[in-house]
Amino acid sequence: MVAIKNADELLRNATSTLDRKARRLAIDALNASLKAVDPEVTIKSKVKVKGNTLKIASFTFNLGKIKNVYVVGGGKASGCMAAALVGVLGNRVKEGAVNVPYSCPPYETGTVKLQRASHPIPDESGVKGASRMLNLVSKAEESDLVVCLISGGGSSLMPQPRRGVSLEDKRKVTDALLKSGATITEINTIRKHISGLKGGWLAKEAYPATVVNLILSDVVGDPLDFIASGPTVPDTTTFHDAVEILRHHGLWNIISDSVRKVLTDGEKGLIPETPKPGDKVFKKVHNVVVGNNFAASHAAYKTLRKAGLNSLLLTSTLEGQAREVGTVLASIAKEIAASGNPVPKPAGIVAGGETTVAVVGRGRGGRNQEIALAAMLKIGDMNGVVIASMSTDGVDGPTDAAGALVDGKSLQRAHDLGLNPQQSLADNDSYTFFSKLDDLVLTGPTGTNVCDVAVIVVV
Repeated sequence: MVAIKNADELLRNATSTLDRKARRLAIDALNASLKAVDPEVTIKSKVKVKGNTLKIASFTFNLGKIKNVYVVGGGKASGCMAAALVGVLGNRVKEGAVNVPYSCPPYETGTVKLQRASHPIPDESGVKGASRMLNLVSKAEESDLVVCLISGGGSSLMPQPRRGVSLEDKRKVTDALLKSGATITEINTIRKHISGLKGGWLAKEAYPATVVNLILSDVVGDPLDFIASGPTVPDTTTFHDAVEILRHHGLWNIISDSVRKVLTDGEKGLIPETPKPGDKVFKKVHNVVVGNNFAASHAAYKTLRKAGLNSLLLTSTLEGQAREVGTVLASIAKEIAASGNPVPKPAGIVAGGETTVAVVGRGRGGRNQEIALAAMLKIGDMNGVVIASMSTDGVDGPTDAAGALVDGKSLQRAHDLGLNPQQSLADNDSYTFFSKLDDLVLTGPTGTNVCDVAVIVVV
């Protein structure tokens, strides 16, 4: 099982008995959240074969009446999902194509070909794999079953630029959106309208075959049309929405002429909209969420409660600017210590979701590290207080860390090392800061992806 690799080092950084205890509790909670959304565990719990009967969650299929089973999909967790699915279905899978990150381990996936590609900025390798998927599902007939494995990161990993848009155009608009502080739903609205695969187009290509989506959700609230930009579900957004998002973030005049043309042509009705609810192609599409942030956050909460803490799962739909969220989490910790509200000490609070970072500096970091850095500035001198935040995929921003962990003595330790946390925060340089403080949370690629989990411990 994937877990925090540098737990011992994080514990050694504690400068008091209470801090060490709080750090251990936070680490245990974060490890439990990863275990709860392990793709192998979640897939095998939802997909069962008994004789000639295939049961996927509440859906039942007679394998004797299914001519071919095809597997497609993409995302950070889709390699592990594919291996687990093949472990259940074996040679019943005729063929498959799944796009995964370059960091994906070498899984045994039988006839399902894993195509390694770039994330979060798409590359030609991703296009190659996406084209293979479209070609594969186009062969599917009414008696065939297509199993689509969808997880976070699928939007970048399955690029198929719409006619008139180049891959380089997609790369530039994706990069601009990521740096703008746009939410994942806003980013995916754009992606769907300049794609030939996302936004329901893959389902349209697979029709009239039956499609079952196995989804590991990385979007707050699990909106199916935004997870990996919804390649096999109806799109609820429009070309007009995409244009307004780009204008709102000041990007309309920055993006390429070709992207502007596709979007304005779409607004005018000159090119087809993405497939919408009610389209016949979705009548044979079934969706199963096999894991999400609530599952991960709830596992962290249960671990803290089992350890004897007065625990609260605050939310699994956390959003907002990372540094502001960090300040709020610190305020909750201070309130618990001062008044025992919303729960008395010893306390464990869990907040899951996905924040954003508006990049204005030149440093390196990620949203979880920025949460921890902002929180650290507000909990100085407190004893037995820890705030930790972690991305469940193990990759926080463009770094090799999953997040960071701080306690009430972290600020003094930083000053003793000559670090300037305020400047690091202003420069979006949380990774450099926590590298020197040795308080990064390191897991490596986890093979799963259900947003982020933050933990507050007050003992």
